[in-house]
Amino acid sequence: MKDLKIYVSTYAKYNNGSIKGKWLNLLDYENLDELKKAMQNIHNDELDPEYMIQDFECDEIFKNLNLISESFISDDIYNIIEALNNACYDFEVYNSYITSFGICSNEIYEIIDQVEESYCGEFLNDIDFVENLLKDTGCIPDNLPSYIHIDWESTARDIMMDYSTDNNQYFRNI
Repeated sequence: MKDLKIYVSTYAKYNNGSIKGKWLNLLDYENLDELKKAMQNIHNDELDPEYMIQDFECDEIFKNLNLISESFISDDIYNIIEALNNACYDFEVYNSYITSFGICSNEIYEIIDQVEESYCGEFLNDIDFVENLLKDTGCIPDNLPSYIHIDWESTARDIMMDYSTDNNQYFRNI
């Protein structure tokens, strides 16, 4: 996972012409309560600070699940981080899936299941993917005569109608 960072200031500071705040990496904290304590420590000069998240940096999955906004951090964000940490694939795979298909569910376990059902692997290009796919599925016989040549570019173009890819991650369209 890339850093999951927020820049925290307060509305009072902003309204008084200041953007004073601090970047916090959510991964440095065990849970939302620890994060909120860190936010309080940053803005202990205010009696009852109303936090303003002026910027954030995160993976696509967090953006698309709308877990962070200017005045909001979802109570579920640490549960989602844990679920993705325990899932089968790296965050890069989930980000690529989201880029390819978007969010069809706000339930993280449904998204994880969709990725696990459709993920085909990482390949350098469509031709490598299709050649591997056809060999693995037995569509190319082991005893193919050496005088028969496959137009892999054309074959890949046709087969990719049923697959999507992002950042060298390949998924079956389901």
